[in-house]
Formats: sequence, C-alpha cells, structure tokens
Amino acid sequence: MTKTIAVMNQKGGVGKTTSVVSLASEMALRGYKTLIIDIDPQASATSGLGIEPLAPGEDFYDMFFGRTSLEKLVRPTNVANLSIVPSSRDCVGIEIELGKSPGRELILKSELYLLKNKFEFVFIDCPPSSGLLSLNALGAADFMIIPLQAEYYALEGLSALMGTLEFVRQTFNQRLEVLGVFLTMYDARTKLSNQVEAEARGYFKDLMFKNIIPRNIRISESPSHSLPICLYDPESAGAKAYHNLSLEIEDRCKNGLQSDKLAANS
Repeated sequence: MTKTIAVMNQKGGVGKTTSVVSLASEMALRGYKTLIIDIDPQASATSGLGIEPLAPGEDFYDMFFGRTSLEKLVRPTNVANLSIVPSSRDCVGIEIELGKSPGRELILKSELYLLKNKFEFVFIDCPPSSGLLSLNALGAADFMIIPLQAEYYALEGLSALMGTLEFVRQTFNQRLEVLGVFLTMYDARTKLSNQVEAEARGYFKDLMFKNIIPRNIRISESPSHSLPICLYDPESAGAKAYHNLSLEIEDRCKNGLQSDKLAANS
C-alpha cells in the first residue's frame, strides 16, 4: 500500500526541501518506487534534482484547474526508482484564483488517487505556510513529518501547525497522523543545539525520531550538483544521518503512530 508523507513546517529555512529529496532518494535506492510532489511554488526540490520546469498550460498549476492530470506531470530523475512532479511558480496565486470553490482542498488527493498504486512512497514538499497548497498536501497525506531546526525559536509557531493539523483531521482527512518530528542543522558542539533537543524531546516525547540531521556543508552543496546527499557524498555525516532517519521512517510507516500523542502534549 502506498504511504503518502507530507513534510511540513510553517517556519521556513528548517531543511524541509533537503529532507524531502534526501529521504525520498533513500527510499528509492532501497528499491521502493518513490514519488516527490513539489507543491512549494519556490520549486526548490525540482531545481535541486536538476529538473526543468514544465511548460505553462501543462504544469502543476494547470492541474488544479483540470487542464492536465497529475499523472501526466510525473518526470523521472537521475535517481533510480525516484520520480518527481515539478512545481510551478504560478501556484503562488492559486488560493486567490480558486476562491471558495467546493472541494478545493481535495484536488491533489483526487489526482493522486489515480496513480498511487504506481508508487510505494510519496513525499510531498509543502510550502512554509498553512494556505491552500499545504491543505491539499495534508488532505492527500497519510502521515505528516515535521523537520525542526536546532535553533532559537525552533518551537515557535508549532502551535499554529498543530491547529492546522487538527482542522484537517476534523474536516477532510480524519486518517492523517503525525509520523514524527526530527531535528535538522544540529551542531552538537553548541549549548543551544543541546538545549533545543532537550526541549523538543521533552515536548514531543515518543514522536521525536532518534536520528538527528547535523549541520553539514556537504548537505548544503548537494543541490548545486543536482544530486541528493546520498549520491553526492554517501560517506558524509549528512548522508549517513538521512539514511538512518529513513530507516526509522520506514519502520514507523509499517507500524503507524497515533498523532493523538502529539495533541496530548500541546
């Protein structure tokens, strides 16, 4: 059965897109047919894998208006078993253009339903907001994972994210669960990173993944080479961290994890 995972944090600059590309690539290299849906108008996942934007009139933006299908937008990448739906910068205005159209939050879910059996894992790279694009991602997802930067104010704004989660669960996707939370850009040499980790683990408890993504220059370099870190420098600390985190995610997807644990801590 396909597992669809939305990677989301309403705060920008937390390593969300890097995590999507890295984790999806790890799953693909283990033999899983994997798809990335780049729903962020910044299109960083698309450019980070060296994929060209699709032509206007037949891109992701047009899918929301029925001018093309999600299936027609799928493109192969240079990673075996990994495909991507490239984003469209035109999506930035989609909330205004769709207005209050009935079912507007479920457009992606309907499109994804038609091709889900072709993939075992689907990772959705969400924009750093709770707007219509993110709602579409959460409406289509089985799970949400949250990257948390090991910096001051890391937990700020998460109450709003939890509010968005609860809204989605109560209105159009009751099955949505939080699979877990993981730390990014972690520097074990600093007191701040250790403090953020302690605070996060105290708050999220069992929802925290054991593995942590370190601050690593090789991770930052890899998008400029159109490669995920696991191919750019598989022996780097960043590549090993994402590999281990992907194993945790794989295990939790098999076993499930009730997001009620998170609600109980909020």
